Amino acid sequence: MQNPSAPTIFLASSSPYRRGLLDRFLTQYETVSPDVDESNIDRLPPEQLATQLARKKAEAVATNARQALVIGADQLAVLDDQVLGKPGDHQKAIEQLLAASGKSVKFLTAVCVLDPIERTRYEHTDTTTVHFRQFDRRLAEAYLRHDEPYDCAGSFKLEGAGFVLFDSVTTDDPTALIGLPMIWVADRLLQLGYLLT
Repeated sequence: MQNPSAPTIFLASSSPYRRGLLDRFLTQYETVSPDVDESNIDRLPPEQLATQLARKKAEAVATNARQALVIGADQLAVLDDQVLGKPGDHQKAIEQLLAASGKSVKFLTAVCVLDPIERTRYEHTDTTTVHFRQFDRRLAEAYLRHDEPYDCAGSFKLEGAGFVLFDSVTTDDPTALIGLPMIWVADRLLQLGYLLT
């Protein structure tokens, strides 16, 4: 059960993938889509950018929910020091996948927890490296028809059939690639008085 003195939890995200991860741990929380303009962020190194975006999302929701514990998150896919956005359409997804063929893509999953009781900010970034197998356009096309991952950075879903594109994945937390590093999140929430609900 939850510590009765612990505040309400808000997940500052509209991502169904992050909700699915938090659902594994909690039933008592709310989701709020953060109003953050990601296009105006200063040009920062990817690690700093991921942290900054997670923090901005959490702070945007906390402005209207001052008594709630807020979890903000962001994920960036980085190939050859270039950040890959969400493709949005089939053509961009093909381009992203073919560019990643035979290479490694680094996924930075940043999370920011704002605790209203202690007025403390906790931040963490998980780095997951996905090593892509060498593949051709035919496999990329087949994969995209199967999973349609057009809302996913890097153009694939690990929780779908994305593994057909990989040689290996190097990570400390397999949930991070889906959208939230739940090992760290669970540890932080447990320390703040939240248990499985």
